[in-house]
Amino acid sequence: MTDLDVFQKETRAWLEENCPAEMRTPIRGDEDMCWGGRNYKFSSPAQKQWLETMAAKGWTVPTWPKEYGGGGLSKVEAKVLAKEMHKIGARSPLSSFGIWMLGPALLKFGNEAQKLEHLPPIARGEIRWCQGYSEPGAGSDLAALATKCEDKGDHFLVNGQKVWTSYADQADWIFCLVRTDFNAKKHEGISFVLFDMETKGVEARPIKLISGKSPFCETFFEDVKVSKDNLVGELNKGWTIAKYLLTHEREMIGGQGEGVARPLHEIAAGLLGLEDGKLPEPMLRAKIAEAEIDAWVFGQTIHRKLEEAKAGASLGADSSMLKYYGTELNKRRYELMMDASGHEGLEWESERSNGGKTARDWLRTKGNSIEGGTSEVQLNIISKHILQLPGA
Repeated sequence: MTDLDVFQKETRAWLEENCPAEMRTPIRGDEDMCWGGRNYKFSSPAQKQWLETMAAKGWTVPTWPKEYGGGGLSKVEAKVLAKEMHKIGARSPLSSFGIWMLGPALLKFGNEAQKLEHLPPIARGEIRWCQGYSEPGAGSDLAALATKCEDKGDHFLVNGQKVWTSYADQADWIFCLVRTDFNAKKHEGISFVLFDMETKGVEARPIKLISGKSPFCETFFEDVKVSKDNLVGELNKGWTIAKYLLTHEREMIGGQGEGVARPLHEIAAGLLGLEDGKLPEPMLRAKIAEAEIDAWVFGQTIHRKLEEAKAGASLGADSSMLKYYGTELNKRRYELMMDASGHEGLEWESERSNGGKTARDWLRTKGNSIEGGTSEVQLNIISKHILQLPGA
């Protein structure tokens, strides 16, 4: 047996022994995911056990170096781990903006003290992060941001407002873009800072969407003191970090079209029943088959692009392609779930419909085409940098 064969065998045995049965069931939604953080309340003892066990192994972030709380696995070993988890239906032990976005940015741009301070708590699920990017006057044109960060000698002083800050009301810390030079060109004079959401002067106000629920908040900063130790990278050079982190965010949002918790045909079968082993609605059956094939192909594309990135290739504008198509797939998925539900899918409040979960989730997907960069902006990037269309 090769070393990789041995690793696969040992990984399979370890997962079988350590993954609780409850953590081998499909995730039903955001409320069923483990987000971690100082104030997080676990949904069950099994969820807590699974996070702690995987974190102790370093497998919440398997490819991160061990000194930062990771597993120190090679890219090939991490792929084997992912496959073995998929085989037994094991849930991801931790969902985290710290893992998906901030972690990669700190690994690339952070100094050693910042890595040692922030990465291990992220890996253990002890600190929950939110992202301070969009502002009322700086959404798609993010570089127009105006949140002011002044140098006060021994600290920075931050004043301004962010909007669409996902889970800001539940987050412990924020990674935030601020303007440190108002005389510089738009894409210059921006810095990347970190601070605790419990710092005096920080306020998060939830925003309710058409679904009746929302992860989004308005976030206000009034004379917020930020340690200069929490400046990531160079002063006024934060746009480079911002672009790098946006690439990871778009991968994460785009991945919604691939990483579904339960196959569509199974959901539809549960709602409509089967006749002669197949769905009774032929048109719906064809649409679901097409969507699942497209999702499978998209998944292969994501894996190919990620392998290319791991080999050193720049993802660049491809992240916009993945974000746009993944968004459209996710919207299609919930449209089809509504189709399968019929008029009962519009029910909004009863226990039978779990508080109108399907309808609320369907409405929530409409925001996918805005967050992380609007679909119109992504199409412009694709036309210019991938298709290289004349005049783009």
